[in-house]
Amino acid sequence: MTGPMPVFSEHAEDVLDFAFASQSKGDRVALCCMTGSVGGAVRAPGALMAVTGDGASCGYLSGGCIDADVVLRAQAAIGSGTPDRARYGIGSPFRDIALPCGGAIDVLIDPTPLGAEAAGALESLKARKPVSLHVSSNGQLAWQKLAGIDAPLAVHRPKLRIRIAGKGADPLALARLCDAAGIDTAFWTPDEASRSDASGLGLKTIVALNSLSDVPPPNDDSWTAFILMFHDPDWEDVLLTDALAGHAFYVGAVGSPKTHAARCERLRKAGVADSQIARICGPVGVLPSMRNASGLAVSALAEIIGAYEAPLS
Repeated sequence: MTGPMPVFSEHAEDVLDFAFASQSKGDRVALCCMTGSVGGAVRAPGALMAVTGDGASCGYLSGGCIDADVVLRAQAAIGSGTPDRARYGIGSPFRDIALPCGGAIDVLIDPTPLGAEAAGALESLKARKPVSLHVSSNGQLAWQKLAGIDAPLAVHRPKLRIRIAGKGADPLALARLCDAAGIDTAFWTPDEASRSDASGLGLKTIVALNSLSDVPPPNDDSWTAFILMFHDPDWEDVLLTDALAGHAFYVGAVGSPKTHAARCERLRKAGVADSQIARICGPVGVLPSMRNASGLAVSALAEIIGAYEAPLS
């Protein structure tokens, strides 16, 4: 990973990427992990932060309440080579570090050099496979199931991907929002003007839809959301049928309840099973009656993230 890390680099893949890149340059690195919380903490147990010996970091464990102190403690742990634990907030000896939420955050700092387990975890995340994170009895982070421990501290999912098909203001607004949030976004459109606008937004993955009989295979995985954002029955039927035949965890389509009912009936007549049709979210969004592109984008993305963050079965 090159260049400065964005402040929102919070995913385990990004943190491990940074840690291995730093270690490969000869830097010593500590992985800092939130192991528990009381009250309304910003992050969940399993949240990671990597810190180098000179204080460079990637990831965060709070809304800014404790991270500076965690960096200092991580540098000390790197110097001693000994794992460290700290509690902030309720029950903490650090009375000068206040948590506005009124709760508590427990942190484990592991200065052990990154090895094959962590490398395997990073490889799995890049290969779009979830990984589990555990804490061993000697205070070290482990990326494999440990004897005597039934449940992991956390399961880290692969990064969210979003595939948008459409034309005009609505899909462009959503694509811009997703891209700004650092989400891997693909924009599919049959419209040349929309392709030009998407290119102007700096989107990296733009797919031209040229023919109903020659639609590229979607290749969605279980961590990809597909959302259809234009009103063309021919394209709708082809794109939705392909998406429903794949592995996308979310399939959505814009339109009023009446439009969605007609869409479902067309798919049914085309032989798509009711169980598959029921997977389509429509109208899309947590606020399904938005009348402007930017509001619809926020509403749709919120619904997608809610589905992505649903508990793993």
